[in-house]
Amino acid sequence: MDIRHLEYFSEVAKQLSFTKAASTLHVSQPSLSKAIKQLEDELGVPLFYRAKQLTLTDAGKAVLVNAKNVLDAFHNLNSELNDVIDLKKGEVKIGIPPIIGAAFFSSIITRYKEEYPQVEILLNEVGSKMIKQGVEDGSLDIGLVCNLPAKKQELFEMIEVINDPLTLLVHKHHHLANKEQVDLAELEDEPFILYRQDFTLHDRIIEECSKRGFTPNVVCHSSQRDFMIEMVEAKLGVALLPGKIANEINGRSLVTVPLINSNASLELGMIWKNNKYLPFAVREFIEMAKQSLAKEEMHSIVTMDS
Repeated sequence: MDIRHLEYFSEVAKQLSFTKAASTLHVSQPSLSKAIKQLEDELGVPLFYRAKQLTLTDAGKAVLVNAKNVLDAFHNLNSELNDVIDLKKGEVKIGIPPIIGAAFFSSIITRYKEEYPQVEILLNEVGSKMIKQGVEDGSLDIGLVCNLPAKKQELFEMIEVINDPLTLLVHKHHHLANKEQVDLAELEDEPFILYRQDFTLHDRIIEECSKRGFTPNVVCHSSQRDFMIEMVEAKLGVALLPGKIANEINGRSLVTVPLINSNASLELGMIWKNNKYLPFAVREFIEMAKQSLAKEEMHSIVTMDS
């Protein structure tokens, strides 16, 4: 059995399309179809129902589970060999939510690039849900995620980066702008500028509002914090942003107001897949992040005690 046949099969199973899989794998569709047919002949079972919509057979589903295990083991072997051959080359694929941006990790990335200039840092800006999926399927090495995954012990290793309560952002002429604090329930009739549905903060806010007895009136979904801020500035609605982000907004006609009776917060964590071999480049980035966070925590303690 050729390892490439298993790679081809896994990609077709993922895409449920020979055309899309062939494009992703950079092989011709006839070659891909031939490889899958050879695998089916070798195993003695059909792996796909080739109807109008391609679907896996029961045998195909069973083969897919084992194929992933074989491919993971093969890729881990290659990674270990690459570490032995050249310890300081490679790449680190990191997922970062657009609502956070690279600012939270820019100092770590800069320090890492200074120490390992030959390692390529690949940043992918997507929502937390897609980041978790990417770390799980291996397309990302590390992910910064908003709100920590419930299955972290099973699927992910994790370190907490920050826990930042959400703050109300309104225009300075809004009727809530002069209040010292606002109860979340007071926002029942307000138009919301909310995070897109593939952001975990979207679900968190919906959940908190539901606990307070209402469903928010969402007039706009966005993945970009600057756009959300501009919408609030245009008096089109209110937004809930992490305090550290909201408090950095300067020179605008906007006001931030603390929320009460709300447990909604930005829980930013760094995750990587559990029980997976991590290349040297990835391990070093994680270790550097841990050291940086430990220094920040110690600095905070010293500042509070002084």
